[in-house]
Amino acid sequence: MRPLPHDHLIEPHGGELVDLLVDQSRAAELKEASRDWPSWDLTDRQVCDLELLTNGAFSPLRGFLSRSDYESVRDDMRLADGTLWPMPVTLDVSAEFAGSVSEGDAIALRDAEGVMLAVLHVDDIFEPDKEREAEAVFGTADPHHPGVGYLLNHAGPVNLGGRVEALTLPVHYDFRTLRRTPTELRAEFARAGFRKVVAFQTRNPMHRAHVELILRAAKEHEANVLVHPVVGMTKPGDVDHYTRVRCYQAVMDRYPRNTAALALLNLAMRMGGPREAVWHAIIRKNHGCTHFIVGRDHAGPGADGGGQPFYGPYDAQELLQKYEGELGVTMVPFRMLVYVEDLDEYMPEDEVPAATRPLSISGTELRDRLATGREIPEWFTYPEVAKELRRSYPPRHQQGYTVFFTGLSGSGKSTIANALLSKLLEIGGRRVTLLAGDLVRKHLSSELGFSREHRDLNISRIGYVASEITKNGGIAICAPIAPYDTTRKAIRKMVEAAGGFMLVFVDTPLEVCEERDRKGLYAKARAGIIKEFTGISDPYEVPDDADHVVDTTDESPEEAAQEILLHLERQGYLAPPSGV
Repeated sequence: MRPLPHDHLIEPHGGELVDLLVDQSRAAELKEASRDWPSWDLTDRQVCDLELLTNGAFSPLRGFLSRSDYESVRDDMRLADGTLWPMPVTLDVSAEFAGSVSEGDAIALRDAEGVMLAVLHVDDIFEPDKEREAEAVFGTADPHHPGVGYLLNHAGPVNLGGRVEALTLPVHYDFRTLRRTPTELRAEFARAGFRKVVAFQTRNPMHRAHVELILRAAKEHEANVLVHPVVGMTKPGDVDHYTRVRCYQAVMDRYPRNTAALALLNLAMRMGGPREAVWHAIIRKNHGCTHFIVGRDHAGPGADGGGQPFYGPYDAQELLQKYEGELGVTMVPFRMLVYVEDLDEYMPEDEVPAATRPLSISGTELRDRLATGREIPEWFTYPEVAKELRRSYPPRHQQGYTVFFTGLSGSGKSTIANALLSKLLEIGGRRVTLLAGDLVRKHLSSELGFSREHRDLNISRIGYVASEITKNGGIAICAPIAPYDTTRKAIRKMVEAAGGFMLVFVDTPLEVCEERDRKGLYAKARAGIIKEFTGISDPYEVPDDADHVVDTTDESPEEAAQEILLHLERQGYLAPPSGV
C-alpha cells in the first residue's frame, strides 16, 4: 500500500456536526401549526436522506438542496459556498404537489404511516435538468444504471429546496443498538480512546477475505476499525440487510478485542461510483472516522446495457485520492485478496508466488453453492457466516417456488395445473396452493371487470399472493390468462425476490382453443357480445421468457405436467430421495 501523506492532517472525530432535531417545545409548536400546512409523504429513499440530514451524517447540509446548491453540486461537486459535496440530495415531488405550494411555505414531511418527521421551509421550487444531472453525476444517461434509472423514470419532475426542522428520527425496530448516530459514535470513540479509525463500507456479507483486508489496513495504519455497512437502499438483488447484519455480528469476534466497532448506516445508495466514494468518505468523517477503505469499482452498479462496466476499477480510488487532503480523510485502497492454498493464507493477488494455487469464489458461485446445498469451504468464509446464509438462503429443494401458467382461454392451463397439483401432493412434504383464474376472480377480484387495467390488477393480486406463498416456503401454482408481457415480467421479479419462479407458456393454437370452448365465449366475442376478449378483440402478448412451452394439441395434461415436474427436478426444486 502507498504511504499516507495526510495522516498528520487528520483531526480525530471530524468537524462540527449539524443537528436538525428541535426541542420538545418547538416540536409541539410545529405539530400544531402543521394542521394548516400541506403534507408530503416521503418515499423510502427520501426517508433515508432525511434521517442522515437530521442526525448530521450529511453535515454540513441543513436541508434539501436549493437550485444554486444543486447546480453547483451537479457541475462542480461543491455547494454554492465552495464546500466539497459530490452528490445531489434533493426532495423530488410530483408536478401536482409542486403546484400547490409556493416559496416561503412550510410543508409537513411524513413517513408512509403518516407520522410527521420534519418540516421543510421551502426556499426554492425548480425543475432539474435530469439528463444533464445523469451525465454529470453518474457519467451516463443509460437507464441500466440504477441511479440513472431512478432519476429518469421514478423521481418526481420538481425539486423543493429549503431548510429542514426535524421533530424525530425515523423509527427502526431492528438492530436498534447498532443504529448509532454520528454524535453517538464520536462519543463512543472518545470513550474508547480511538484516535484513528478506519471505516469499511459494505452492502454484502463479509467473508474471510474482507476481514483479512480490514485487519491488514488497521495494522498498517495503526488504526481502530469501524465496520459500517449500508442497511438502507442498496443495489436491487443484494442480500437482505437482516441476514447481512447477522453475518457482520458473527465475525466481530475475529478482530482483536477492544479495537473494532459495528454500526449500521441507513443510507440510500445511488451506486454512483467515484462521486459516491467521495460522498461516503464525507459521511464517515462525520461519524468520526479518519481513514476510509475504497475497493475496486467502489459503489459501482456493474455493467451497462452493452455489457461494459460503468466505471473503471480504480476510478473511485483516484477521485477520492484527489480530495483526501481537503477532506482530512485518508483513502485506504482495497487490494484484491485471494487464498493461496499452498501457503494457507490470504495474499494480494499481485503478490501470489509463482507455482502456487490461488483460490477464490465469486458471488455467482456462492449463490450456486447455497442453491444446491454444496459445501462452502472454511477458507472462503467462517462457519458462523455460512450458517447464517444457509438459514436465509436454503437449498432449492427447501425453497418456495411458483409455477405460473399463461395462455389463451381454453388452452389447457387449468387442467395441466390441476394435474401438476396432484403430482406434487403425491410426492408430499410441501404445502401446495392452486391459484386458478376462476377461483381468484371469485375470492380476490370479484369487483373487477375485464378492462386492461382491471386484468392487470387481477394478475398483480395473483402475483402478490404467489410471492407470499413462495417467501414462506410453499408452492404456488397460478393459471390465469395473463395476456400482457409487462405484467408477467413484474410478477416474475416480485416472486424471484422471494424464491423460485417458472413461467409455463401453454401455446395451444387459437383455433384449437375455440374448438374446445364449451361455454361459447369465443363465439360471443366474435359476435361482439363480449368486449375485450383475449385473442379476439384484445391481444395476447406471447412471452419471450418462458421457462417451458406446452402445446396441448397433441400432448395430454398428464404428459405436460410430467414434463414440468422433470424441469423442476432438473432445477433442484424437488427434494432428493430420502438418504441421498
